[in-house]
Amino acid sequence: MTPKLAIYLREYRLELERLYRELGKEFTLDDLVFTHVESKPAEPGVLTHNFARIVERTGLENACLHDLRHTFVRLMLLRGAKPKVISEALGHSSVAFTMDVHSHIIEGMQSDAMSLLDEVLPPGKNGVSPKNNAILTPIIDITSSNN
Repeated sequence: MTPKLAIYLREYRLELERLYRELGKEFTLDDLVFTHVESKPAEPGVLTHNFARIVERTGLENACLHDLRHTFVRLMLLRGAKPKVISEALGHSSVAFTMDVHSHIIEGMQSDAMSLLDEVLPPGKNGVSPKNNAILTPIIDITSSNN
């Protein structure tokens, strides 16, 4: 959980406690965080419906609640989070499963990774950058008589 989310949930809890006091009810640790107005568990269909309405208002098309998990993975990978940490956060049984499911995200990041590698490699032979060379020269010239 992020610090910002923890703050939000604490504030939300204080709001719930205030509401319970106004209703003359005691708020306990066993009370659910997100409920129906009658303190019953929220029905999953209500959440899905509300999410669909939000998506419609934003102009996104074909986005579903489950897509948030994929967005989470993409954002975490782009920010450099370790796959093991992401896998644990998602509740997956293994890192391999997480990476298999989200391999399409990784494929798009490979060229970025190669660009990072290119930045740390030294310039080409005679100080010429490979970007300016039409043909990359081999690192070791095996035709040279100087062994």
